[in-house]
Order: sequence, then structure tokens, then C-alpha cells
Amino acid sequence: MTSVRPPGQLTGRQGEIARLTEVAADARAGRGGGLVLRGEAGMGKSALLDHTRRTAAGMRAVRASGSQYEKELPFAALHQFCLPILSYLAYLPLQHREVLRNAFGLVTDVPDVFRVGVAVLELLSRAAHEQALLCLIDDAHWLDTASAKVLAFLARRLACEPVAMVFAVRPGHARRELDELPGLSVGGLSDADARTLLAARSHATLDDRVRQRLMAEARGNPLALLELPAAGGFAPPDTSSVPTWIDRGYQARLDGLPAGARLLLTVASTDPTGDPGLRQPKLPRYSPEVILVISRLADLLGWSVDPKVTGPYSLGKCSQKSPRPAM
Repeated sequence: MTSVRPPGQLTGRQGEIARLTEVAADARAGRGGGLVLRGEAGMGKSALLDHTRRTAAGMRAVRASGSQYEKELPFAALHQFCLPILSYLAYLPLQHREVLRNAFGLVTDVPDVFRVGVAVLELLSRAAHEQALLCLIDDAHWLDTASAKVLAFLARRLACEPVAMVFAVRPGHARRELDELPGLSVGGLSDADARTLLAARSHATLDDRVRQRLMAEARGNPLALLELPAAGGFAPPDTSSVPTWIDRGYQARLDGLPAGARLLLTVASTDPTGDPGLRQPKLPRYSPEVILVISRLADLLGWSVDPKVTGPYSLGKCSQKSPRPAM
């Protein structure tokens, strides 16, 4: 009988988890550093970041993510990165405060990347003096160039700081600024782990031939193993990538939602913080029917209801490019 993973654990990622645990432990001991997770979309890089956040006892998490819609905005991702610790800005020397004000557009001088990096390093050091920091940067392949340079600068200068930085990038899209940092490849699951994942998440016993076909189409991609049945499964062989199949499945489900639900998901997908308070003033009141549909979709996609709106990597992308966002 196939064993089922305990809740909260990631199937087939023991090696990656051990490496991330080591990075966090080193940072708590004052030996900080950076690590870059490299893997195809759907391989579970975001899940590894979230697992590290949940299990890194005694560390404060600082999260940011790249956005393909903000790649041309200098320091956009860095602004998101610094927001949770800006309360320490008052403790910085005046010149560092002015540099950060400049970088974030509060004054009109042209910001210098090196000076911005030094100022943010001082900000991190001040914040980490009270509690070790775990900095998680998802979708780093979509970082704007200025932010990527500063964040890479920081990751190379944390050896004596209680700060760990973990980036998640896709191969072929990775920022060159991160190339010299230590890396960890996140590949596909083994056949045994793929079977375990299917058994843990399937609501019905799968015929062995069905299971083998799913595993062949998913190619070890964890998200594909969970989503291919809902995306239509068993498509004729083609040259499309696994993430493309998954995107199509999400798009089909989004297109089938009521107009109000699509609008809510579109608004939610534009907010990288997951803070419902930021969205609340923007959203109209929805009928109980729409709320029910959204709740069912959340259950289907495995969203955490805490009460932040979060979901798989491609849901926000699909909702943003939906041809009918509903008005």
C-alpha cells in the first residue's frame, strides 16, 4: 500500500528541505548567505519557500516577488522587499535614509545602485539585530534590473549577518546577477514520489494504467501531477510544455466562473502581499452565490484560507490575461 505524506510535508523534497534548513540554521548562528532555487515552473519552488518560512523557527520572514508587469520599474521589487522592515529606517544614518528615499522616488536625484545596496544592507542589519531574518524572493526571473543588482549585492555580503536570502528562478529566465550565488536545482519527482503524491491528493483509487499515463504526461512535475486531470488529462502528445497545459486548465476554469468571481480574482492577483486589508476598499459586495463559487475554487486549488488569497503560480497570470475580466 502506498504511504501518504503527513500534512504540511512535501513529497520527494527531503534533500532540498535539508539544504534550506541548513541555510536557515547558519543564518541564526550569524553565518548568513544566499541560495538560488532553480527549476521549471510547477516544480515546487514556491512550496519550498513557504515550507522554509513555516519551519524556520525564531526567524522573521521578509518576502518579495518579481512581477513581469513591473520589470521596467527600477527598484519596484526592492520596494516590496523593504516594506516590512521600513520601521528601522529611522535608525539609519542620514545619508542612508536619503539614498533609500531617492531609490523609492521620494526625491528626484538619480539613485546609485551601489549606495542603495549599502543602505539596504544597513537596514537589514538593523532589523536582524532584533531577530534573524529569512528573506524569500520568489519569481526572481521577473525582478527589475535595479532590484536584482541590489539583492544579489546583499546576498554576497551576509557572511557575518543573521540573514538568509533564498531566491526562486526558472532556468532559461534567470537573472545573470544571481549566477554567482550558490544554487540548488529543483528537478522532477521520482516515479515512487510521483505515485505517493497522486495517492495523497486523489479522491479516488486510480487504475494503474491511468496512473502511468498521468505520470508520463507530468514528467515528474508536482503541479502537473495534481492539475493535469482537471486540465483535461490525456491530451494527444504535442510540443507544449507542462506549465502550458496547466495554464490552459486554469484558464478554462476561470472562464467558467461568474463575472463577479473573475473580477475578484483579477483584483486579488494584482496584490503580491496577500493582505486582504489592501483589497477590501476596492471590492464591491458580492452575492452569496459568488462567494460560494470562490470558496469552492479555493478548495479545488488548495488555497490556504487564513484569510489571505493565495494560490498556484499560474492562477494570477491566467486571471490577469483573461479576455473577459468582467465589469
